[in-house]
Amino acid sequence: MTANGPVSENRVERVLAYMIIGIVALSLICFVAIIVATATGMSREDFAQGLWPAVSVIPLVGLPLGMVLIVALLLVSIRRRGRAARDAVE
Repeated sequence: MTANGPVSENRVERVLAYMIIGIVALSLICFVAIIVATATGMSREDFAQGLWPAVSVIPLVGLPLGMVLIVALLLVSIRRRGRAARDAVE
């Protein structure tokens, strides 16, 4: 049998990675939807009705949040590698 590493640290990195993928993908889909809707002739007033206000806000919030999560994943990864290097020396 293979020895499993610390599950909690790998789990945190995996969860952060999936959150980044989900948030950035949703933001990009909404961004493309806005571009397509504008190209098909929707005016500015049409975006104030229905689901369009939420679709318009998601990229404004999601992309910066994705960047913050990328930084968090980088910090968690650096911390894990530092501990592994320290444990290898001892």
